[in-house]
Amino acid sequence: MTVTSDTRKPYSGNTRSLVLAFDVGTTFSGVSYAILEPGEIPQIHGVTRFPGQEHVAGSYKIPTLMYYDPEGVMKVAGAEADSTAIMDLAEDEGWIKAELFKLRLRPQTMKLKMNGMRLPPLPKGKSAVHVFGDFLGYLFRCTKNFIVDTHAGGAALWRAVEDDLQVVLSHPNGWEGAQQTKMRRAAVHGGLIPDSDAGKARIRFVTEGEASLHACVLNGLAKEMLTGHSGHGFCVADAGGGTLDISSYAVRGTAPLVMEEIAPPDCVFAGSVFVSRRARAFLEVKLRGSKYGSADSLEHITRRFDETTKRLFRDKKEQQYIQFGSPLDKDMSVGVRQGQLKLSGVEVAELFEPSIEAAIASITHQVEATGGFVKSVWLVGGFAASPWLFAQLQERLGPLGVTVSRPDNQTSKAVADGAIGFYCDHHVSARMSKFMYGVEFLREYNPEDPDHVTRQDRMCELPSGPKLLADAFDCILSRGVRVKESSVFTRKYCTEVTSLSTLSVFEVEVWCYRGGASVPLWINRQAQDFTTLCIVQADLSPLASSAQPKPGRSGKTYWTIVFSVEIHFGLTEFKARIKWVDSMNGNSREGLVSKYMRFYFPFLY
Repeated sequence: MTVTSDTRKPYSGNTRSLVLAFDVGTTFSGVSYAILEPGEIPQIHGVTRFPGQEHVAGSYKIPTLMYYDPEGVMKVAGAEADSTAIMDLAEDEGWIKAELFKLRLRPQTMKLKMNGMRLPPLPKGKSAVHVFGDFLGYLFRCTKNFIVDTHAGGAALWRAVEDDLQVVLSHPNGWEGAQQTKMRRAAVHGGLIPDSDAGKARIRFVTEGEASLHACVLNGLAKEMLTGHSGHGFCVADAGGGTLDISSYAVRGTAPLVMEEIAPPDCVFAGSVFVSRRARAFLEVKLRGSKYGSADSLEHITRRFDETTKRLFRDKKEQQYIQFGSPLDKDMSVGVRQGQLKLSGVEVAELFEPSIEAAIASITHQVEATGGFVKSVWLVGGFAASPWLFAQLQERLGPLGVTVSRPDNQTSKAVADGAIGFYCDHHVSARMSKFMYGVEFLREYNPEDPDHVTRQDRMCELPSGPKLLADAFDCILSRGVRVKESSVFTRKYCTEVTSLSTLSVFEVEVWCYRGGASVPLWINRQAQDFTTLCIVQADLSPLASSAQPKPGRSGKTYWTIVFSVEIHFGLTEFKARIKWVDSMNGNSREGLVSKYMRFYFPFLY
């Protein structure tokens, strides 16, 4: 079964359009796109020509790398920034290298293990959002030039669609609303979209796991499973430069093709860059005291390890070599002969081991979470090309009855292609909640409850008289619940105000609990298990005209305001709104305050 012939529908829009998918990876990045012609089945294309790679035919990826001058101006990016000439120029001019900046966008709850090393500093006056946006802008300009130069009438095509370009941004499974907000602001900074509500609405997000799923469908991997004959679930493992994103699915229908997530997705920092970081630390110890132990030599040897040894390693019983110098380079005391550093296969295998162990643990957890329903793993991403990673996953998952496969074609472009597939085909109809989500409410004080007594300092009294305790947690959605895209979770609440003017700025804080399986009674604001997912803001002043004044216990007038918090958890991007019922003249009507409401995420920098 092929998607384009069997499952993808013709584009239903009335006018020509263009959708761009940007895969900004930790170490390498790429772009795919589709020209949407009314009535025609969209075809996916990849940008295969970038500055500095004109001599490489069909190259889909460029290094996620930039250089800035001392004043914070971006000078060169991508493949051009990876050339020897630019490295020399950068050293002469005092330019600052910007790399691994994607990792700076991670949630605060996801900790990095860098083997004692730190992320490179950001350029002067730049935040991670600015740097990310600069690179998005570079990719955007390259994409425009490629389309204009490659397609017949490319310039006219671009002019016709540039004011309504659709953009899909992929991100690791572990990224959340705050990270999506950062990426949307980066897209504005990079010039992909205007800084307006209409412009921001042109951005869509998809997890790298779900994008990889669509890429697997595109290339026909595991056809038997996709035709519904396998009777079991499957796991998509996107092994990239920074993260390993694991997602599990099951086929729920074949005409049209419909799949559902069957376990909460996982995201671990176990990508290929961490193998390189471990290699750098290992080489520093091994070459200490030799002429090859300087910082510059270590960087060069580690780079050569990345380019050759790491990519080719497949057998820990064989000796391994890092070719880094000339035949005159020799120091037998540290294993250097004829410009090669000799390593044992066991030493190289140990550099991979933490990443492999993390992958095995994550996939095993997915298998267990589905009760053994997952029987297959599809391995994609740049790191998937490693023969050693692939062989070890096959060997260690085999005893669990799990098979591991990988597509024959370019696994490194799976996310960009899959993001276009997500936009066009949208095969996933339900997703699993990763954590618990809820809001704070006021719990009635019970003087007979010792737990309540210890919280007396958080007690408040409403104008109508009841004594209530703050920080109570109302769970709206539990962990591990399958949520369809159409599902809406609603809770009705009431509050009492002594001034109607406060309705113009009304806020509801939505909390995320990452702890155990039991629903907590209270929100612990100091615990790492509790974080603010977002804050929903609304203007409820239209309710002032219908609110009825009431005398309070202390004689002060108050008004009771009833509203509902409505949250969509089943989408790839979190959405929320506040709903209210306005009863006027005996007629009850519902007013959606979406046009007044906005929600924002804390910790944006």
